[in-house]
Amino acid sequence: MSGQTMKLTQSILEQVSAFVWGPLTMILLLGTGFFLTAGLKAMPWRRLPEALRLLFSKETGDTARGDGEISPFKALMTALSATVGTGNIAGVATAIHLGGPGAIFWMWMTALLGMATKYGEAVLAVKYREVDEDGRYLGGPMYYIKNGLGHKWAWLGSLFAIFAICAAFGAGSTVQANSLADIAQDQLGISKYIVAIVLCLLVGMVLIGGVQRIATVAGRLVPFMVVCYIGGSLIVLGMYAGEIPAALTLIVTDAFTGTAATGGFAGAGIAAAIRFGVARGIFSNEAGLGSAPIAHAAAKTNDPVKQGAIGMLGTFIDTILVCSMTALVILVTGVWKTGETGVPLTAAGFDAGFAGGGYVVTFSLMIFAFTTILGWSLYGERCVEYLFGPKAIVPFKFIYVAAVAVGAVVGLDLVWLFADITNGLMAIPNLLALLLLSPVIFRITNERLAGDRMLAEQPAEHTEK
Repeated sequence: MSGQTMKLTQSILEQVSAFVWGPLTMILLLGTGFFLTAGLKAMPWRRLPEALRLLFSKETGDTARGDGEISPFKALMTALSATVGTGNIAGVATAIHLGGPGAIFWMWMTALLGMATKYGEAVLAVKYREVDEDGRYLGGPMYYIKNGLGHKWAWLGSLFAIFAICAAFGAGSTVQANSLADIAQDQLGISKYIVAIVLCLLVGMVLIGGVQRIATVAGRLVPFMVVCYIGGSLIVLGMYAGEIPAALTLIVTDAFTGTAATGGFAGAGIAAAIRFGVARGIFSNEAGLGSAPIAHAAAKTNDPVKQGAIGMLGTFIDTILVCSMTALVILVTGVWKTGETGVPLTAAGFDAGFAGGGYVVTFSLMIFAFTTILGWSLYGERCVEYLFGPKAIVPFKFIYVAAVAVGAVVGLDLVWLFADITNGLMAIPNLLALLLLSPVIFRITNERLAGDRMLAEQPAEHTEK
């Protein structure tokens, strides 16, 4: 492709991306979250402590009872493996750079509404899932569109599956491999070709084991990486404990007043704070995109409400916990005023806290990228099976591993844009389905929670099939 053609293609993709992620999509995403939160009478907020207790109960571990392939806890970790990543490190830094500290407030608001969206997705995923000829539990937007809205809507599910497959090869594999290889070469001096070979071997070994092995690896790596990253953040915050109240005040006040130029920071108005806070929040936790319910559909449970409660914790952990750690590190250390952005800004915050702090960011990004590759392999596989049947799974896995190798060594400027577009397009069929099936979500929830019994054991026959 000639340089002129490349520039023209990039310009077109940038315009398409701006349209896909424009005001209409943002309104649809936030509006759906608000509508579900209101319809559920703020249940995701009111039941958050109960959901956290449920996460660590025996019912969600490896001894969990019910139909499915993996424990509810591992289903959540698999979903988190695909969301906790560059958005939590680079995305937060970019939001502050472009929208000021106030962007974090709007990121929090996006997450609070997104909890209801993730809850609804997981509820529908369990209710409308199917079992294929090999015993795999299949679910997600394509199945709750087909089985919930009827076969006349199946085309909408197929559209989602096509967009999700494209996103899997873009944001899920090639882009992540490219990011990991860049970090390994720039920070550790490891050749991209070595990274490509090692990644192919590791990803291939995990994919051979199917959803059980993906979930097992995610169930170990995700909690480890989240704890390590939060632990490193707490060390920095401990060093700057006196600055935390001022940072929190700055986040809230600047959300409604904008941020004046200071140091290397160019300043940002209220509109910029809202725009970049909402956009980066959605990019980070993926609430409404429809990816997470594919993982939750495989959970061993006969109770959609319990899995919904587990599912909504993904948004809470991703944004309210992990993203907040990144934001506070950047703000309390004062590095947000330097004019840096992205990964270098976050790394500067950690370096200001303790010697070698930047390596926490480096290794976190590498692990995040690897687990994202694994999580999206499951999403792509399930969508391929929906469109082409079980026989297409093995060819997909070979192509997916090959895409990881290519992504590690080849420049991907256009792929980044294409991945951004397909990610946004995934949301539209999913959000329409959530709105149309919202009466089902509300009814199941109200019936299940009658008498305040979320944690009570529920007979299998109670669940509607």
